[in-house]
Amino acid sequence: MPLPSPLPRVLVTGANGFLGRHLVSELLRRGYPVRALVRPGGAASSALPPLSSLPIEVVEFDIAQPDKEADSGALLAGCGAIIHAAALAQVNPARNRAVWAANLGGTERLLRLALKARVDRFVYVGTANVHGFGSKAQPGDETRPYAGRRYGLDYMDSKRAATDLVLAAVAGEQLPAVLVHPTFMLGPGDARPTSGALLLALHAGQLPGYPLGGKNYVHVQDVAVATVSALTQGRVGESYILGNENLSYQEAFGLIAGVLGVAPPRWPVLPPLANLYGRLSDWRATLTGRPAPVNAAMAAVANDGHYFTAQKARTELGLPQTPINQTVAEAFDWFLTHGYVQ
Repeated sequence: MPLPSPLPRVLVTGANGFLGRHLVSELLRRGYPVRALVRPGGAASSALPPLSSLPIEVVEFDIAQPDKEADSGALLAGCGAIIHAAALAQVNPARNRAVWAANLGGTERLLRLALKARVDRFVYVGTANVHGFGSKAQPGDETRPYAGRRYGLDYMDSKRAATDLVLAAVAGEQLPAVLVHPTFMLGPGDARPTSGALLLALHAGQLPGYPLGGKNYVHVQDVAVATVSALTQGRVGESYILGNENLSYQEAFGLIAGVLGVAPPRWPVLPPLANLYGRLSDWRATLTGRPAPVNAAMAAVANDGHYFTAQKARTELGLPQTPINQTVAEAFDWFLTHGYVQ
């Protein structure tokens, strides 16, 4: 079912996050009215202009809090579409009840509101890792079953559970939902920083070695473009992996180091050593009560090649493919301009 004309007001959850900011800008560029949903007190970094400075509505509301649902009557008033990008992407500690509350509980409550409001389109932003990964020669796609349960990461497990919830609402409640699943996003505007912390660590020489796995990288703005396109071009009930280049960690760290003008990490970290370091880190965290920089689940993920193809999204959503060296350059230039690099 096509979206009505004129363009509907779009509710964007997680609007002050890394991807959320790009989504808001892309929606405005295309002429959509926007209502931005942010957590109470969830102010963005001073490196970014406040959302209130943009020509949008800003609403503070925490969908992860069950007691807030009763106060949500006007949340979707006048909105014809939703882009649900809010999530808690923490992987350390590996087990974290707050991750489930945000990623599954928040999605469940928003789905109930969307069904009650009878929105014309619901775009759910997941993660590529809810699908099975593959090799560079045979990368994972949207048809491969979930393979992440082996790691024991609440982030991956909760996003898979939320994905299943959206698909169930499509099948059982006729929710007009489309699902998009980004890979590892880089680009300008990572104010916290999140994924961009990798660039800062490499620039500072804090990564002496590289694990033997790899992943898929994509420009955050490319993800925003395809996600907004999913409002009109995505097929209801379909999932789309939003990615670009598959790189081993050795390749990625070398590419990033070259753009940053620093020496790349020299030593491979073999899986037995990575796993041992992860277990020792977990032991240290148990003793101190504070998470270590790495845990055993993160080490296990780094040993594997999480490679995907985004061909479906390129074909159906017009997903752009900004070269990753350009992506890194834009991200690091933003860090330089905003004082993140000493």
